[in-house]
Amino acid sequence: MGRKNALLVGINYTDTQAELMGCHNDVARMHRCLVDRFGFEEDDVRVLVDRDSSSGPQPTGANIRRALARLVGDARPGDFLFFHYSGHGTRLPAETGQDDDTGYDECIVPSDMNLITDQDFRELVQEVPEGCLFTIVSDSCHSGGLLDKAKEQIGNSTRQNQTQSREHEERSNSGSSFRSFLKETVRDVFESEGTHLPAGSRHGHSHTKNRSLPLSTLVEMLKEKTGKDDIDVGSIRLTLFNIFGDDASPKVKKFMKVMLGKFQQGQSGEGGLMGMVGALAQEFLKAKLEGNEEEAFKPAIEQEVHSVDEVYAGTIKTCNNGILISGCQSNQTSADATTPQGSYGALSNAIQSIILADKRGNVTNNDLVLKARELLSKQGYTQQPGLYCSDEHVHVSFIC
Repeated sequence: MGRKNALLVGINYTDTQAELMGCHNDVARMHRCLVDRFGFEEDDVRVLVDRDSSSGPQPTGANIRRALARLVGDARPGDFLFFHYSGHGTRLPAETGQDDDTGYDECIVPSDMNLITDQDFRELVQEVPEGCLFTIVSDSCHSGGLLDKAKEQIGNSTRQNQTQSREHEERSNSGSSFRSFLKETVRDVFESEGTHLPAGSRHGHSHTKNRSLPLSTLVEMLKEKTGKDDIDVGSIRLTLFNIFGDDASPKVKKFMKVMLGKFQQGQSGEGGLMGMVGALAQEFLKAKLEGNEEEAFKPAIEQEVHSVDEVYAGTIKTCNNGILISGCQSNQTSADATTPQGSYGALSNAIQSIILADKRGNVTNNDLVLKARELLSKQGYTQQPGLYCSDEHVHVSFIC
């Protein structure tokens, strides 16, 4: 049997406006589960949590990327890889809206706000050797689209499945379908603007918070980080590049490289990339170019971009080498719950309950997601976990 290696990331964003309570606990429970139930060696499970600097490397964007690259880079055929993320998710409007699974860039939010995008995950998974199983669990909001171009087995996150679902509902009940669609659309707009609509009951918990970082909150936290007040939604990618440079998401660096080229060619009209990011972006580029262009844009200039399509949310190649179990659909939020018994993510807690009840010890990915959906619904949660993978991985055992 191959080796078993894991990376577990839990981020509580302590003492910030994005603070969560259950992410460290999720990681601790999964750590014990991997060792006690799935036979992982302690030394083969790496943990990144945002406690304090004395606890080890922090779960920054650069550290998470390096740890994931090492996880995949050391893999061999027959190995089992596992990544569990517990923390905030967010989503940025796609640069052009062209041919994207969901119309957004779904992202996880490291402790330093250095976003890791759905396309970053897809490119990582494409490096996984054939015959190596890589399972990703993301207990975060908007996680249904986190593995770009993966086949949707259980869920309604991609545009194709959303359309099919609505057509089916319309045939069944046109009135309720329209109300459902309207409610979903309104909730999505409010969430994207940083306003949280009530999700219903408190599920019997003393407190429930969702794991979505709205764009307005992300902007405010970036303003605090940089001390600049001129950041807006249209300049988030610019800001991430300006702060993190070579440690920024490859997707962000590709975006900057193409945008720089268009700016230098005088293509700053109303349409396309430059039109979307607006005057602030152009002022930023002008200021950088008037300084030291080589140093300022070196990380972007050195980034390989084979076609302009690579910077858009939509690229053609399908992602077959990984398994994503998401906490919810791409337009939903995942719950962070605090109870008298402790704090946890709703999906992470459901997974632990299902594994504990599984006496045979070989629950499949398909069964795990279906059982998690049923359990969360009974508990009063509206989030619907999803499964994204190739057909051959639907009915294999969870993790190994």
